[in-house]
Amino acid sequence: MSLGSTAGLRAADDQLAASLERAGASVALVRAQAPREVRTLALTDYLWARAARVAALDGIRSVRPQTVVYSTITAALLWPRRGAIRFDSLAADNRPGRHGLWQRPLERRRLAAASLLIPWSAASLGGRSGGPGVVLAVGVEPSGPLTPAGQRDVAAITYAADASKKGLDRVLEAWRRARRDGEELIVAGLESLPERDGVRSVGLLSRDEYRALLRRARLYVTAPRREDYGIAQLEALADGCVLVTTPAPGPYEALPLARALDARCVTDDLAAAIRAALDDPRPDYAARAASAMAAYATARLDRIVAGELLPKLSERA
Repeated sequence: MSLGSTAGLRAADDQLAASLERAGASVALVRAQAPREVRTLALTDYLWARAARVAALDGIRSVRPQTVVYSTITAALLWPRRGAIRFDSLAADNRPGRHGLWQRPLERRRLAAASLLIPWSAASLGGRSGGPGVVLAVGVEPSGPLTPAGQRDVAAITYAADASKKGLDRVLEAWRRARRDGEELIVAGLESLPERDGVRSVGLLSRDEYRALLRRARLYVTAPRREDYGIAQLEALADGCVLVTTPAPGPYEALPLARALDARCVTDDLAAAIRAALDDPRPDYAARAASAMAAYATARLDRIVAGELLPKLSERA
């Protein structure tokens, strides 16, 4: 049961379904139909949870599955049948105060009742205890041959589909202070952006077009106010970009990798980090990033699915 509310979630769910099939399982993937846009997070979550329930009921009636995997906590909040839950972050962490008034207590009950928890990372649980689980990252592969640093013709890129959450305002201000003549920041994921010196919006791109830009960029710059996982940052590392980021809260998977690769690039002083990364890049950064990203290779994750996840799903069906 895929919530599918973002491109990243849809890609992750497609990836899991394909991995389960390679392990020998028969898989039917159903997705919620996107509800209307509303003003508050609490109502947004309710409408998505209700849409997920409708899709799950239809899928259960037509397929009669042995087990159900709900992708994201929101998809499981109004579940029609107990199952496993795969998630990147918890409402207890990303829905503070009134934003999670009804979600957080229901989430605790769902986590306790789930047949299996499948967090994207160990940090996804936020230090909280839960039922039996299997940590399964989202697989990220290079999108093509790595471009040598000296041949990259784009100074920096950022992805800002959710501009406020991704801190686009902070990225743009840091870029204004840091950039030099001839340097350009590309902004992807937005339909439009007011014109600024040294900034070019490329709008909504296909996945292949976006990854091709990553292979041309020297830096990936981001300043999230909170990061629930950060697939875009992992993709940037896989394609050889230097990751420049603020030390955002949340189960930010790429954050410890970025610190280990170049601690100068993880700071609230983004302008200084941008200049350090452009003017004095670590010569072995891309090679070490590629080594770190081996943990997210599809083949490795397939082994976890076949050796751990599928047997536990079958045991707890």
